[in-house]
Amino acid sequence: MLSEMTDDLLYHGDLNAAMRRMMQQGFQDREGRDVQGLREMMQKLRERRQEMLDQYDPGGIFEDVANQLEEILDQERDGIERRRAEARESGDQRREEIVNDLARQRREQLDQMPPDLAGRVTELQNYDWMDDDARDKFEALMEDLKKQLLDNMFNQMSKGLAEMSPEELQRTKDMMAELNQMLREREDGNEPDFDGFMDRYGDMFPSNPQSLDELLQSMAASMAAMQRMLNSMSPEQRAQLMELSNALLDDMDLKWQVDELGRNLQNAFPRMGWGQGEGFRGDEPIPLNSMGSMLDQIADLDTLEQMMQNATEPGKLAEVDPEQLRDLLGEDAANSLAELQKLAKQLEEAGLIEQTDGRYELTPKAIRKIGQNALGDLFKRMLQDRAGKHKIERAGAGHERADETKPYEFGDPFHLDVARTLRNAVYRQGTGTPVRLTPQDFEVERTELVTRSATVLLLDVSMSMEMRGRFLAAKKVAMALHSLISSQFPRDYLGLVSFGRVAREVPANKLPEVTWDFEWGTNMQHAMMLARNMLNKQHGQKQIIMITDGEPTAHIVPGGGTFFDYPPDPVTIEQTLREVMRCTKDKIRINTFCLEESFYLREFVERMMQMNRGRAFFTTPENLGDYVLVDFLDQKKQHRRAG
Repeated sequence: MLSEMTDDLLYHGDLNAAMRRMMQQGFQDREGRDVQGLREMMQKLRERRQEMLDQYDPGGIFEDVANQLEEILDQERDGIERRRAEARESGDQRREEIVNDLARQRREQLDQMPPDLAGRVTELQNYDWMDDDARDKFEALMEDLKKQLLDNMFNQMSKGLAEMSPEELQRTKDMMAELNQMLREREDGNEPDFDGFMDRYGDMFPSNPQSLDELLQSMAASMAAMQRMLNSMSPEQRAQLMELSNALLDDMDLKWQVDELGRNLQNAFPRMGWGQGEGFRGDEPIPLNSMGSMLDQIADLDTLEQMMQNATEPGKLAEVDPEQLRDLLGEDAANSLAELQKLAKQLEEAGLIEQTDGRYELTPKAIRKIGQNALGDLFKRMLQDRAGKHKIERAGAGHERADETKPYEFGDPFHLDVARTLRNAVYRQGTGTPVRLTPQDFEVERTELVTRSATVLLLDVSMSMEMRGRFLAAKKVAMALHSLISSQFPRDYLGLVSFGRVAREVPANKLPEVTWDFEWGTNMQHAMMLARNMLNKQHGQKQIIMITDGEPTAHIVPGGGTFFDYPPDPVTIEQTLREVMRCTKDKIRINTFCLEESFYLREFVERMMQMNRGRAFFTTPENLGDYVLVDFLDQKKQHRRAG
């Protein structure tokens, strides 16, 4: 995971932003499997939502109810004729006259029914049925529609509305009244008694919300989805559904509580798209008994997308339910979410990041690991015979022992290898005691000449480095050089200075956070000044390694301000070369790695080389690491041989 985010981290210098982008973009796990990012998941959620909108027609909710109602009316007409036949067969003329008269009146009522569904429901609620089965089916349909209508508005209360007995109806109204009261209390700045509310009505909410916010947000999502469904209908369809609702919800107190709760929830959650439509454009009717589940699914899609949009760090993904995502998008998405949820935890457990004041920071272990990865990447591109293994073939005069021995020569440190010395004497004189030693028997351990280097790396962070795509390569080299020196040459000193319009000393633990300046200017003079002050506190071979893509265009003026101009002002060139001269007098070698071959830069570098006797390399971001590391290692070998 750390390797996957390294380039982003080094480029922008922000661990938390790199983790966010990794969550957004996804990554490959160690087995090479693709882990979907939030961006891909959100796109699939939108596509799934659009598939539903392209499939269904919201006006179709009336078709299923109208068909059921038509079947009931046909049964009533058949019942009327059956009653007339029974009266005829009874032989009772008076009964036959009464039944025929009632049948005529009922047929006229049925023939004069309004064409719209809501009007028919209203008329039939006051209709005196002649067929008992038809009446029972109508009443069952009305109860079912009433329940479905309320469930579509409040899917959280489906358990409480399952039985619309007078007692349950009154309890539902009481519950809504308390919800409205709690919303008013919160609006007045008071804290409602949510625990007491759940003690009284918790059985009506099978999802078991843990807070008032969770309950209200879920109910608001359901009502908002229902409202968006209404907004998607034509004005005629919308009016018909509202009339049907008024016909079904004949309890005035219940209707008032529902309307009041809807207004309160809309005020509490104004950003849920209450005024928007869903954009349905399909032709498949939506049965009313399926509308609730479809609205739930759309609400789930919207909620998941909103949660993912608000997930600024892995911890916030804990609120997203992988099982819910599995139902909507499949197994791969759920597994990817699980990987993203434990992203930060795994990095913490590996000792690579730690949380400080609510933000994640890299640990020293992570900084070393990033440097080692950068170093490994560079060495993979280099030929082994160019870099060597940082060893020399002759013994030095220092005190660092090697794993080799040699015959003693006058002047060698007398680090006697006793076993080899005794063996040489036995070989010379044969077996027996005493073993007599002579100077030619002496064998000593080789020693490696230890030279100490002090290096300051100057890293150009001017705007041009980022605009020309060179910053990441340069920063990777800085990380690799830091890893090389700290691990292979622990006695060496490495200092770091970033420079744009001004220069800044960079502590090693802050190197991953270095990013480019958002100002124009390449202030080499200030950078060399800081480097010279840092190196004057060190001993051993001293050098400056400067990585840049431009000539000096800024310098520090008396009083501490900064002067900038492009093309380079002669005063800036003069002030920078004066600093080069000071470094030369202090025996500091300046090696420059140029990522641009402009006329101004080449002319300046040539003048600098004449003064300092350092070296210049004109290279590309792809080859920069090869040049820097080879040059550094070659210099280490030359220093040792000279010693």
